[in-house]
Amino acid sequence: MSDRQTKPFPFQVFDEITGETIAKRHLIKGVLAKGETSSWIAPPGGMKSALMAEAATCVSSGRDWRGYKNKEAAGVIYFALERADLVRRRLRAHRLRDGLGNLPIALVSSMVDLMKPLTVNDVLATIRQAEDRFQMSAGLVIFDTFAKLIAAGGGDEDKARDQGTVFANIQRLKDKIDVHVALVGHMGKDESRGSRGSNASVGDADLMVTIRGDTVRTAAIYKANDLPEGPLFSFKTENFDFGPDEDGDPVTVNIVAAEMPPTETAAIRSGTRWPNSLRLVHQAITEAIINSGRSHSVAGNGPTVRAATVQDARSVHRTKYVSTGDGDRSEAERKAWQRSFKAARDRQLVSGELLSGQELIWLPDNRDIRDTL
Repeated sequence: MSDRQTKPFPFQVFDEITGETIAKRHLIKGVLAKGETSSWIAPPGGMKSALMAEAATCVSSGRDWRGYKNKEAAGVIYFALERADLVRRRLRAHRLRDGLGNLPIALVSSMVDLMKPLTVNDVLATIRQAEDRFQMSAGLVIFDTFAKLIAAGGGDEDKARDQGTVFANIQRLKDKIDVHVALVGHMGKDESRGSRGSNASVGDADLMVTIRGDTVRTAAIYKANDLPEGPLFSFKTENFDFGPDEDGDPVTVNIVAAEMPPTETAAIRSGTRWPNSLRLVHQAITEAIINSGRSHSVAGNGPTVRAATVQDARSVHRTKYVSTGDGDRSEAERKAWQRSFKAARDRQLVSGELLSGQELIWLPDNRDIRDTL
């Protein structure tokens, strides 16, 4: 028998679970919250690391990110486990392009083995040392990439057990310091299944975002604890030119463009006004606006919005609808669309008007809604 002294785990009783403990502590409202873990997944060359570099500059400088409100400026620790030099160039490009000062961002290029619980102490010591240098608390920790956290310890990302070990150690880190942990990951061969390797990460991440597209890329929520699935925002990329090298050749790096594409407004989710029962119709309308939308002047001379036809939205809905019964799927889908679309209109979540015999629809301005997330 063991002589080890028993140590009860801390707990709260029912009356101690108050509003203060329930409210999220956001860095970027509706996207990055302290105490949570997010996963950002894209194919090779999908600009996932470039997007994290931009997020780092926004969190650390107190700026809003892609239309989402910055709630707290905080230090950022970026563990660049792959292509650290590329991350350095991107951060430098943001500093020059955006006129940024001395931001509290620390870049770590050492390999990190999060298969070992003891490594949590090393990561924590690194964060504390950076905080002393910043004279500011850290709020965001980025690991780029998740696969390297496993491979550094000889683990296999295809094994749920190894992924679970790393996520357990990430939780140990969050138990010791109040931060958001963002993981950069690779898309699997079958993109419809999300991240590469075991799907254990789906259960462990609070927010999973996939990034797809070429000229215009869209970051979309694949899974979230308390947010609807669907587009988060869209972005373009641009080459930043540092000037010529010693041979006169240009030195450039690809970063996220400051310009927001026309689909940006359409891509912003409308938050809590859309109940879960209408999630599918909301996703169908939003994807139709992003994929085949057009600029439209309301009533001919009103504000310009991004709109799509009802037919385009219905086509998306048709491909995504999953029947829960044994009857005719097409008839069930038709009734589901009619019921949900009418409910969305009754709630004034969708606006529309006829144009040349076609009904165009759009999502009303929801900036105030985002701010309540």
